[in-house]
Amino acid sequence: MGLFSFLTQDIAIDLGTANTLVIHNDQVVVDQPSIVAIDRATNKIVAVGKKAMMMHEKTHENLKTIRPLKDGVIADFNAAEGMLREMIKLVHPKKRPLFPPSWKMVICIPSSITEVEKRAVRDSAEQAGAKEVYMIHEPMAAALGIGIDVEEPTGNMIIDIGGGTTGISVIALAGIVCDQSIRIAGDEFTADIMEAMRRYHSLMIGERTAEQIKIHVGAAVKELDTPPDDIAVNGRDLVTGIPKQIMVSYQEVAEALDKSIFKIEEAILKALESTPPELAADIYRRGLYLTGGGALLRGLDKRISQKIKLPVHVAEDPLRAVVRGTGMALKNISKMPFLMK
Repeated sequence: MGLFSFLTQDIAIDLGTANTLVIHNDQVVVDQPSIVAIDRATNKIVAVGKKAMMMHEKTHENLKTIRPLKDGVIADFNAAEGMLREMIKLVHPKKRPLFPPSWKMVICIPSSITEVEKRAVRDSAEQAGAKEVYMIHEPMAAALGIGIDVEEPTGNMIIDIGGGTTGISVIALAGIVCDQSIRIAGDEFTADIMEAMRRYHSLMIGERTAEQIKIHVGAAVKELDTPPDDIAVNGRDLVTGIPKQIMVSYQEVAEALDKSIFKIEEAILKALESTPPELAADIYRRGLYLTGGGALLRGLDKRISQKIKLPVHVAEDPLRAVVRGTGMALKNISKMPFLMK
């Protein structure tokens, strides 16, 4: 232990397309949307997270909102670095320490990430004050987060439906045996809802409204045992140009999302086709595990189960499964052979 080792603090970060979560001292201390608001004149960050999300799609010409991550990887390096820096400040929002700590970070990344994209994540973390940066693949973090022993010689299939990508991975012996990643996930669902409102109701709605529809009446099947109430949706009438309100039911949303969910089912079948037979036998016994925000879609587990004739389990807190697993990796860095430096 060095003289100033107390100045190094550990944090685990789930740098997601839709949300960024940070764990410090075993607690989720930051859970904010991955978005920044920037002043166009000075190029300075005005707001991050929830505050920036409130400004999204409501800005004037001097202000712009940016989502720095697209499809699970960094699309805007400067905005990502600024966002990460501001998110880390939220770990200690009340006190500003005399000596700012150096951070030891474990960041989770999509399993389909390229070396260039990996370098962008590492550089962003270092610019934001990281002294040591470790990386963990999202499916591995998700498996740890839902309590699976990843080191045992048993196959487990993890389907992580995030904001930008859906990762389908088979894990055994602390490694990813086969992996499918498709760029259809939460953002695609939101776009589908916007398109459905435009096509069937001639109603133009924004991303935030579509996101609210997805949360309140989002469904993957047209028949639910406990259906949610219809939601009132406000937008602009494309015919008259006047604001109007309509009621939207979960059946409409299920129809809008049908094609995207079908593509996820196809990717799951493709991943199962490339699974070695012994691991396929394990998956038959254990079923599939759903994590990520997309797992909260009503009836999704039922629909996937009917399609592939296997049991599907939804993680207890799917939104936080990945960051919880990243936090567990942070606590046992020396015992995690799959962590990348």
